[in-house]
Amino acid sequence: MSSSSPRWLAFAPGIFLVMWSTGYVAAKFGLGFIEPLTFLALRFACVVVIMAALFLVLRPPLPKSRAEWTHLAIVGFLLQSMYFGMCYMSFNAGLAVGTLALILSLQPILVGLVAPRWSGETVGWQRWIGLLLGLTGAVIVIVARSEIAVPSALGFLFAALALFGITGGSLWEKRYGVSHHPVTSNLVAFAAGFIGVLPFVIAFESMQITWTWQLAASLTYLIIGSSLIGVGLLLAMIRAGDVSRVSALFFLVPPMAAAVAWVVLDEVMPPAAWFGMVVAGAGVFMATSTKKVIA
Repeated sequence: MSSSSPRWLAFAPGIFLVMWSTGYVAAKFGLGFIEPLTFLALRFACVVVIMAALFLVLRPPLPKSRAEWTHLAIVGFLLQSMYFGMCYMSFNAGLAVGTLALILSLQPILVGLVAPRWSGETVGWQRWIGLLLGLTGAVIVIVARSEIAVPSALGFLFAALALFGITGGSLWEKRYGVSHHPVTSNLVAFAAGFIGVLPFVIAFESMQITWTWQLAASLTYLIIGSSLIGVGLLLAMIRAGDVSRVSALFFLVPPMAAAVAWVVLDEVMPPAAWFGMVVAGAGVFMATSTKKVIA
């Protein structure tokens, strides 16, 4: 973090970690009262309304070319429609919060492995070892959890698609992204996410909603905590030069998400699964903490 950064930014990593981890639990908490893609479309619609209001007040600059609009929309579709959509579908298929969070925590490793090859660089052995440890830890958690509840193959498929979405979106942003005002980029991204998920809602879901305090609380938390505060802190840390710290936070997300899910959703993690979390976390940390990769 640069010396010119505001003091409050020192607390950003911890707050971001809490928002990101508990977002998984909040989503699954609300899915008992609404279909997954309908839930996601409702969340996106609310965020778009908020961002549109902010846009009208702040009047930030718009993208300057058709290409910039296209790249923003593609990243928005991959990160919002595909990533979040497949996360919600995996929860709906019965996948545990901790297991999904662990699978998705491999994202910074995959980005670190693929991105250098786009520019012709060499990927070091530490990233490959980190990926191996991450995958090993994930297998340990999955096997340990299977003793309590048989995992859903469909849930794993959705989780893999979610991992593809967030990895593809990150890589696309890394290669084609241009710096935009956060209100503009979020407005376009969430609008693209809403447009991307809406046809599937209309085609495959009844769009029936059972309004309860649990659903209202879950939706409010996801809109304010995850979409606005979480994304806002992420952008602030990146602008402050804390990209490496953000990547390193991913290895803490699965155990925190699993712990909260244990308390809120009664999703028990056996001792062997916690060991798998540690192994996977070590792999993610190893792969993302090296600034200069050894070939």
